[in-house]
Amino acid sequence: MKLKLTPTMLRRIIEEEVAKFGDMEDVEDRAKDTEETDADELSDSLEKKIDYAKALKVEEGRLASRLAKIKEQRKRVLSSIAKVV
Repeated sequence: MKLKLTPTMLRRIIEEEVAKFGDMEDVEDRAKDTEETDADELSDSLEKKIDYAKALKVEEGRLASRLAKIKEQRKRVLSSIAKVV
């Protein structure tokens, strides 16, 4: 049995879900509880992430060349098997 979703049903479902959230906090009150950090404190971690990304790029290049060599060896082995058969 298929049930069509009417605008009234949809509105009721949304109201039920919103009611589950409970009371919403004021943004101004929430802002007082947050701890502010300066940009220079975050720059070190950002710099480390950038360096890590660069190192991963280098490693990716090494692995790509190694994979190319492995594929070439596999191709040679399969061609030698084909010659035998």
